[in-house]
Amino acid sequence: MNDKTPQELFERMASKGQGMFKDFSKNESHEMMSQLGNSWNTIMSRAMESPEEWVKTMSGFYQDQFNLWVNMFNPASESAVKPARGDRRFSGDEWEESPVHNYLKQSYLLSSRWMTGMISDSTLDDASKAKCDFYTRQFIDAMSPSNFALTNPEVLKETVETKGQNLMNGLENLMKDMDKGSITMTDESAFTLGENIATTPGSVVFENKMIQLVHFKPMTKKVNERPIIIVPPCINKYYILDLSEHNSYVRYCLEQGNDVYIISWRNPDETLGDVTWDEYISEGTIPAIEAVQNISGAKKINAVAWCIGGTMLATTMSVLASKRKKPIACATFFTTLLDFSDPGELGVFIDESQVKQHEHKLKEGGVMPGKQLASTFAMLRANDLIWSYVVNNYLKGKTPPPFDILYWNGDSTNMTSAMYTWYLRNMYLENNLAKPGGVELCGVKVDLGKIDCPVYFLSAIEDHIAPWKTTFIGTELVKGPVEFVLAASGHVAGVINPANKNKRHFWVEGELGKGDEKWLETATEVPGSWWPHWDKWLKAQGGKMIDAPKELGNKDYAELEPAPGSFVMAKAS
Repeated sequence: MNDKTPQELFERMASKGQGMFKDFSKNESHEMMSQLGNSWNTIMSRAMESPEEWVKTMSGFYQDQFNLWVNMFNPASESAVKPARGDRRFSGDEWEESPVHNYLKQSYLLSSRWMTGMISDSTLDDASKAKCDFYTRQFIDAMSPSNFALTNPEVLKETVETKGQNLMNGLENLMKDMDKGSITMTDESAFTLGENIATTPGSVVFENKMIQLVHFKPMTKKVNERPIIIVPPCINKYYILDLSEHNSYVRYCLEQGNDVYIISWRNPDETLGDVTWDEYISEGTIPAIEAVQNISGAKKINAVAWCIGGTMLATTMSVLASKRKKPIACATFFTTLLDFSDPGELGVFIDESQVKQHEHKLKEGGVMPGKQLASTFAMLRANDLIWSYVVNNYLKGKTPPPFDILYWNGDSTNMTSAMYTWYLRNMYLENNLAKPGGVELCGVKVDLGKIDCPVYFLSAIEDHIAPWKTTFIGTELVKGPVEFVLAASGHVAGVINPANKNKRHFWVEGELGKGDEKWLETATEVPGSWWPHWDKWLKAQGGKMIDAPKELGNKDYAELEPAPGSFVMAKAS
């Protein structure tokens, strides 16, 4: 592409941009923008009903802006406003060294604070306030001076030093991402599944239309007689739990003397669009559990699940219990919602109107594209997961460094239309799973109270996908002995915290039964990784040590192909 002239590059970019705009205009986002406009009209109208308060608010805002302007060239003056903790957009020294850009930064932050403050102080109902705040922050984030070449001093410096080559490289990066349909977050060429990521030795020992079951090679001479089955999310690929040797949860489990299996979900295409949640259980989790029992000879096995995989495991255990089967000796749930009463910021995408739109759009079958789901999750942390890459890739013209978690994050999966719409309505919209008998699956009513084995809940304090205070409600829905642990960081980093690095911290031993605030107030903070704490808990649940299996699978479940298997290789639409 380097032989292209700037004019040709801009013409191609314009053409691609028009195509992207047409695709964008097909969705119902205009309704949300209409709601945002109506919300702000309401805010301003009600504000004007109290002239004194309005004048006071505006006077304070304009005074701050005036003081900022007066002190723009005064190096001794203190910043009127500072970025929030964790906001890295203005971390470069150039923002402080240039009075003009320092002024732009602070003026922007003051305006942002004023807009979000207006929403916070408004009389909108809670639901409208949450939506207005979310979409206003999307607008605020998009308009940051860091996102434009002329108002970002770091980009201007790069442009001078490279004589504009950064902008040419940025255009090339932009064109590649437009062809791909997503923003590049890492050097994707640095990773190959089975070679330097998802490399723990094992074999696929069972396969049907929904899953492959991977049996990993034991790493100790003795193993717990109760093997572990891991149920990862079906909206992500399983190798988040087996990234590389230094941060593989699967490898850690093996090293602690466990016989480990994991479900690898099929990445559904249009032909599987009518597959329901029922089939994810009847053709997914249940046959996987039965296969592990048959291969190992164990009557009871231990289960670990993450996010929607945890929701699936819980419904599976309830279904089996209703059929007088309890094969799970103990269950571990990572960042799992069993009660969906407060889904956090995801709630702005889920109301009756939006769910009906999805149901109408997907009524003919097909799939919910993985890239569309990934974009939704990225919007929850737009500065970190969208705009930082726009600046780095397109304005600075750089290629992101290799990062295994971000490679996995970009390797998204589809969801079947039948399962996706059922999930939205029954879980998020109507919260039926939390009601005994609220949903019927595989011919029986689901009651989470039938889960009476020991349960380990692991949540993350900064989780924006499964808010920890909502996941905490799960401790009150199951009937077995409960261990609740709260990790530092977010939805992924809170879970993938290797014991060998022993970073961050976690909270344990809070008082259960009196709500989340009481639990945190009485909990003990422990430095390091929570993985050893979980391992100690798991060993305390029993199971004698036996000789590790000498082969993977058995005569009825022979090796079909080496791990990581073919299902995990399929790319989403």
